[in-house]
Amino acid sequence: MTSPIQTPSHRRAGTPVPESVVALLDTLIDYAGLFPPAGLGMAEVVRNYAAYQRGADAWALARLVIPVARLQEFESALAALPEAERLGARFPITALLGTDPVADLGAVCTFNERHVHGGPAILSLESRVGSGEQIARLRAAVPEEYDLFCELPLGGDLTTLVCQVRAVGASAKVRTGGLNAAEIPAPEAVLAFLSACATEGVAFKATAGLHHALRGDQPLTYAPDAPRDTLHGYCNLLLAAAVLWNERPTGEALTLLRLTGDQPMQTTDERIVWGGVAVSREEISMARAEFAQAIGSCSFTEPLDEAPGA
Repeated sequence: MTSPIQTPSHRRAGTPVPESVVALLDTLIDYAGLFPPAGLGMAEVVRNYAAYQRGADAWALARLVIPVARLQEFESALAALPEAERLGARFPITALLGTDPVADLGAVCTFNERHVHGGPAILSLESRVGSGEQIARLRAAVPEEYDLFCELPLGGDLTTLVCQVRAVGASAKVRTGGLNAAEIPAPEAVLAFLSACATEGVAFKATAGLHHALRGDQPLTYAPDAPRDTLHGYCNLLLAAAVLWNERPTGEALTLLRLTGDQPMQTTDERIVWGGVAVSREEISMARAEFAQAIGSCSFTEPLDEAPGA
């Protein structure tokens, strides 16, 4: 993936970001502002996405997440966006397929045909699957021109499902949180997913509950009285993925997944060191380019505000 708009330097609040952190965050965040806990309206999401491309943090922005069922609503919001706010903005979309993927694919193709001469474009598709049969059927329906992400359940025969995703040339997707504690998988479950994907050479995307940089106790929604629980951090996830992709010990990856913000992290241009585990910029860059494709987040600014060394 490439950033919608490239910026000449990587800075936050005027301060240079360590190159190891740049490697971690570059083109990382698929903006999913329509989804909880943010749950913003379409007009605000479209306006935000255009503004993020004009901002200094555009280098960390990836695609806009839109359900296929809301594509017409998106087009209306985009048409209503003032020209001054739309100027220079692009809208690369990852579209979520619904319960009838075949019907949704018709809408996707029609959407891209309407915008063939510029503007928004659906580049990737995402769908929940629970069996090898569903994976094969989905891949057979989805044209090769689209990146395909298969959201896998963390229970059951995960290794077999990942193998089947690899066999059809798709990527995997994992859900790492939700609006209640029962939806948050244990670090060991996340490790099982990452390990299976690394072993089979399957790239992945992660979504849900990844607003924060470091694992720790956080509110599950933005409500003042929201329940709290331990949420995964995107740094934990990405550093563990880098360790596994570079064929380092699984124990190091589990250590990284279990660490919390209580443990100090050191960031330099050349490496990130956390909990006694050092991960080099080269290892991070390789994992991001070939393995850890993106995270979905209903906030673009919150993950960056907590970025280490920024």
